[in-house]
Amino acid sequence: MDRSALESLSTDELHAKAFALAERRFDVGFFWDLLKHLPASMRAAGDDAFSGAPAAVSDAVELFREFRGDHLGDAEPLIRAKFVDYLAAHS
Repeated sequence: MDRSALESLSTDELHAKAFALAERRFDVGFFWDLLKHLPASMRAAGDDAFSGAPAAVSDAVELFREFRGDHLGDAEPLIRAKFVDYLAAHS
């Protein structure tokens, strides 16, 4: 899918596509990068999920799934751009 087609998708659609791709690729780096760019309040809500336990990656994925575009606030444009960049680079 080309960049302009990706940019026309909703944040929720980008979210779903990027997560599906990252999960298929076992791309922990993608999820870690997203975590670093989430608002502090969202990261605090998921502190237990990122405690370093063996299930931390699956917990992180579940945490991210809870946050849709309308929950991202001021971080939405940056997160959205990360989804587009990731999909453009790996699709």
